[in-house]
Amino acid sequence: MNYLVDNNGYYGDFGGAFVPEILHKCVADLQDNYLKIIDSESFQKEFHKLLNDYAGRPSPLYFAKRLSEKYGCKLYLKREDLNHTGAHKINNALGQILIAGRMGKKRIIAETGAGQHGVATATVCALMNMECVVYMGATDIKRQHMNVERMKMLGATVVPVTSGNMTLKDATNEAIRDWCCHPGNTHYIIGSTVGPHPYPDMVARLQSVISAEIKSQLMEQEGRDYPDMLIACVGGGSNAAGTIYHYINNPRVKITLAEAGGLGVYSGKTAATIKLGKTGIIHGSRTYVIQNEDGQIEEPYSISAGLDYPGIGPMHANLAKEKRALVLAVNDNEAIKAGYELTRLEGIIPALESAHALGVLPKIKFSPNEVVVLTVSGRGDKDLETYLNYNADGTKK
Repeated sequence: MNYLVDNNGYYGDFGGAFVPEILHKCVADLQDNYLKIIDSESFQKEFHKLLNDYAGRPSPLYFAKRLSEKYGCKLYLKREDLNHTGAHKINNALGQILIAGRMGKKRIIAETGAGQHGVATATVCALMNMECVVYMGATDIKRQHMNVERMKMLGATVVPVTSGNMTLKDATNEAIRDWCCHPGNTHYIIGSTVGPHPYPDMVARLQSVISAEIKSQLMEQEGRDYPDMLIACVGGGSNAAGTIYHYINNPRVKITLAEAGGLGVYSGKTAATIKLGKTGIIHGSRTYVIQNEDGQIEEPYSISAGLDYPGIGPMHANLAKEKRALVLAVNDNEAIKAGYELTRLEGIIPALESAHALGVLPKIKFSPNEVVVLTVSGRGDKDLETYLNYNADGTKK
């Protein structure tokens, strides 16, 4: 099977573009132009120069010796936490700002949860001298204060969102409302593989630099260009999409995705969308959505602001439905414990999002020669205050 997007913007039953009429032209223009721009020689040259010279790519593929010994496999960490701005988000932000410029847009808006996408967007707007407005839920502003100050220092306007749960879903709602009011001069840099087509495919393509590097780095370290398993956390799904992009149609490579279990999948305080979701429309795309019996979207919860989303990218919804990917829910305490474990075994403090990916390791039985690549999507500086509220075993202080 081909698990990538089809010509109509769908991944199997999921995807599409369900947008208000006022945004139809914006979305249609992007659909008509994004592939021409991305495939052009001038874009590729400028994009990869910025990735290398500005973002600091390629990011290392690090053999985690002590973690490998503990879990009985050959575990490599794809170190997206070492990128400029501290996460994989810079890859997509650089690509989209170049696309926006080529389409004549002068104003940029974005949503953010953990703040990493907001920081990356503010960073590229400063670089390219564009106006930047970032929508962020008031709940996330409190728990990600440092990233808020970074965005402001970079010249962005950070708009607190006080509707709903005041988290990522609500920030996205407000960003879409802004886009409806300013469709002519504004480009919306969506930070994940969500939203109307072509966003899921566009973001996945821009993040696919991750798996392209994994191929060459594995060839150098293992003598083959593919792992036995890929592991990544998934909220909207951009780091996961980038990690699996060049392997998605290769049946030799197993895919394991970690979603946020919160306080437990059936606790009512969770963001385990694939476990609980039913097909619905959210932010312009048909996908799995956590919803009640009346079809109303339920408020999600996760200790990780970047995974606190009631939907999932359509690519990942299709992978789950077709059983191409194994999806495991990782609860808050399991993620905290895994984050401390990486810190103390390998000297790497991961973002809470990445800690969820690490949290699946105790749930899987590996073989000694199995080559596993796990993407550390971001660094944990932004989450230190949260970590410090917990003990190393994941229990609350």
